[in-house]
Amino acid sequence: MTRPDLSDDAAVARYRAELRLVGRNQRLAGFALVVLGAVAVWTAGYAGAAGPAVQWVGYAALAFGWVLMLSAIFLRTRYHRRRMREMNHG
Repeated sequence: MTRPDLSDDAAVARYRAELRLVGRNQRLAGFALVVLGAVAVWTAGYAGAAGPAVQWVGYAALAFGWVLMLSAIFLRTRYHRRRMREMNHG
């Protein structure tokens, strides 16, 4: 892996697209869990006797979703730093 060529706008756009792919699955799964968790917490009052269980599952989904999204940000930052440290050979 070599350092990205950021000499023109097209190259910068390609590198940004490449960065968006790093950790994409984790980020999307985390976002889905955050949305589902928020819906579960919001609707826990309508769940009757199962309300407290639904609420705790919602909080767990919120927490795990945020962990996934933050880990995706960490992976992307680590990837970017590693790419920027590489030297061009040639």
